[in-house]
Amino acid sequence: MYDIIIIGGGPAGVSAGIYAASRGKKTLLIEKKRIGGIIGNVSTVTHYTAIMQPETGESFATRMWNQIKNCGVEIINEEVVSTSLKGDVKSVTTDKNTYSAKKVIIAAGSTPRKLDIEGEKPLDGKYIYLNAAKDGERFKGKNIYVVGGADGAIKEALYLSQFAKTLTIIHFEEKLGCIPEFGEKVKSSSNIKVVLNSRLTKVSGTDCLETLEITSEIDGTKQVISDKGAGIFVYAGTVPNTSAFGELELKDGFIPVNAKCETTIEGVYAAGDICFKQVRQVATAVADGAVAAINASI
Repeated sequence: MYDIIIIGGGPAGVSAGIYAASRGKKTLLIEKKRIGGIIGNVSTVTHYTAIMQPETGESFATRMWNQIKNCGVEIINEEVVSTSLKGDVKSVTTDKNTYSAKKVIIAAGSTPRKLDIEGEKPLDGKYIYLNAAKDGERFKGKNIYVVGGADGAIKEALYLSQFAKTLTIIHFEEKLGCIPEFGEKVKSSSNIKVVLNSRLTKVSGTDCLETLEITSEIDGTKQVISDKGAGIFVYAGTVPNTSAFGELELKDGFIPVNAKCETTIEGVYAAGDICFKQVRQVATAVADGAVAAINASI
């Protein structure tokens, strides 16, 4: 029996663990893969207070691991498959065991969205990637395509441009959705091209990317580009990891919480990107984790 079980080891979950342990709570953190979450895969961590460049997602995740492993939180690498959250005792079932606690903090984050287009599956993980920091350099001197126009996509595009012969950003809206700082860097880059009002709708190739089909959002016209050996990096948003929490009410697929990070079930809290909220950044995830743990510890 634990005082608090935290589901997820990204910034929100780690923050929650640190604050729960500091308040003397017997705390279990369950993480499917490794401490860090999605932030561990980004090329650079920007705009986070007191973090100066160069700070990679990998180094940021390492900092979190070094901090959480020494603060008194029990950490296990298992996948949560179901939960029973109502009542005074909550249970969390993983692919290996079942654990019980008085309080649960859900910080399970989200999963990067795939394009679900024709030809994507054979190339996924070969020429279609999500991790620029890990896979970008293999396309040195080749063309790279980035799908997405929000801050995260453009930040990764700027990073990838150092390797690319030409980097093409494909975005379905009429303008990029990134902050001015990133937009200005795109404009000043000599090898970045932006294709707006367009979607990547089809790819071909098995052992190697052969062609890309780009469809206009305006008139539906299709352009087929032959670009053998090019790389595609997809940053088309994320899907909240809520499948294991069927008892909770959702809003647009996310978990609604109040100012204390409480859900609609007593003793159950949510923090980070899995929450229904306006801003999803590392800074807000860390804040959520602290708020959830402080209130769960009362």
